Amino acid sequence: MIEKKYHPGFLKLLKSVIAKRPRTVIEHILEHGQITTEELKNVYGYNHPPRAIRDVREQGIPIIMFRVSGTDGRKIAAYRFGDPSDVRTTQLSGRTTFSSTVKNALIEKYGPRCHIYLEPFPVRELQIDHRVPFEIAGETGGLSEDISEYMLLCASANRAKSWSCEHCPNWRAKDIATCKTCYWAYPDSYTHIATRDVRRLDLLWSGEETAEYDVLIEEAARVQEEVPEYVKNVLRAHFQQRKHSGVD
Repeated sequence: MIEKKYHPGFLKLLKSVIAKRPRTVIEHILEHGQITTEELKNVYGYNHPPRAIRDVREQGIPIIMFRVSGTDGRKIAAYRFGDPSDVRTTQLSGRTTFSSTVKNALIEKYGPRCHIYLEPFPVRELQIDHRVPFEIAGETGGLSEDISEYMLLCASANRAKSWSCEHCPNWRAKDIATCKTCYWAYPDSYTHIATRDVRRLDLLWSGEETAEYDVLIEEAARVQEEVPEYVKNVLRAHFQQRKHSGVD
């Protein structure tokens, strides 16, 4: 067992993590000294190894990446614990340290709504997320204790943001300024989405509104258009009508 080489304080921190994904990574490294992306995928079924490693880092635990040879001879990423003296101790150092007080402060400031869908959600379904991914801000700029640096997301929006961020060119460049002008950080004021010059609008229909959504789907099918394009065409027609009628 490799864990014998770690001092008791660091081991106590490692063993205090109870969430399944970071717990799996921690236990493997304690047993074997390291874990590879190949093991994360093939042994534990994690198709996005960087996300599993990020979960450990968000507990305030230092992780170092290095390269090893995979089973096919190609170089792959491997991870081990960093210097225990680099343990992050700030109040907002990871997901598990987000207390109900922090969540309540976000709700008081922004309301109980998802920042991406801009719709209210039950408080229990909202998750605290860094506006700038921890993988970027946590490594280069430290963690802010300013509550405005965090956002509330529903599970669906959180998954969509994670996927987009992890496939963004800036995931490697780690430029915080680029993240701060991205839709996924500030959906109410942005210049790009994952460095692409595109704009996005997420809409939800809930409760009685779902009947309107069903009509929308039927109308799009009737004119043989994909729903997003149909919505755009309806808006274009609306704006054209306003323009021709002289309505400001």
